[in-house]
Amino acid sequence: MQTPRSFLPSVALLSAFEAVARLGSITAAAQELNFTQSAVSRQVKALEEQLEARLFVRENQSLRITPAGELYAREIGDALQRIRAASLNIRSNPDGGTLNLAILPTFGSRWLAPRLPRFFAQHPGVMLNLKTQLSYFDFRTASFDAAIHFGHPHWPEAELALLRSEEVLPVCSPELKARVGFQHPDDLRQQVLLHLSTRPDAWEQWFSLHGSSRGAAHGMLFDQFATIAEATMVGVGVSLLPSFLIQQELDSGKLVPVFPLPMASAEHYYLAWPVERAMYPPLKAFREWLVAESSLER
Repeated sequence: MQTPRSFLPSVALLSAFEAVARLGSITAAAQELNFTQSAVSRQVKALEEQLEARLFVRENQSLRITPAGELYAREIGDALQRIRAASLNIRSNPDGGTLNLAILPTFGSRWLAPRLPRFFAQHPGVMLNLKTQLSYFDFRTASFDAAIHFGHPHWPEAELALLRSEEVLPVCSPELKARVGFQHPDDLRQQVLLHLSTRPDAWEQWFSLHGSSRGAAHGMLFDQFATIAEATMVGVGVSLLPSFLIQQELDSGKLVPVFPLPMASAEHYYLAWPVERAMYPPLKAFREWLVAESSLER
């Protein structure tokens, strides 16, 4: 069923209302939109008449948004942002073929980015937009066509394709290893253990796998891979990191394995996408390429 046109206000009316709601002032909105104050006021009034609802309460020389106006402003703001993003995408690639991808920052910069030239060589018409996203989101309201996901094979209202597994390895700076002279996994309990907040139980799992189950493994918590890697390289402590993401540091000697005792992570890397977008040509092309590229390293 089509939406009645009376419930589809023009973008001009919606833009005026959104600016007034966000800035709290007709004067400020008029300056931002490069309109006169009277023009913005008329647009807001026209929108109220079309919706048959009060969006603002006018009190002397001030303007106060109503509860209904606040709710409408949040939804309209999101919708206008999506329109702006879509317009920017088509302007940057007028022939179509834009894919908006949510990525995990370290996986994106260290694993995906170096391989992208091969994708673009095979699909020169596809424009790929990358944005960091660390957690689940709703594909129905977010402006993403797909996302790189680390965890278990579950994403609400989405399909997933397995990309790769990983092994984590206990690493430290070469100076720390030389100074301590580690002999047994339990020796690590005397050091500062560095934890990634997304994997808070990794150290306990590693100790259990390699013969030590003496309670919790306490230490410092980090929410960014780059920060924990840097702290490890300067000797703050010992961390448990995915070996394929620190290959540069291992090759250069900035990080060294404390023990050659890796642990396979229970979670894996996936590409997730909304069911209704599965056959979108840029997504289909990227998915097939990414799965093939990943299969070389499983």
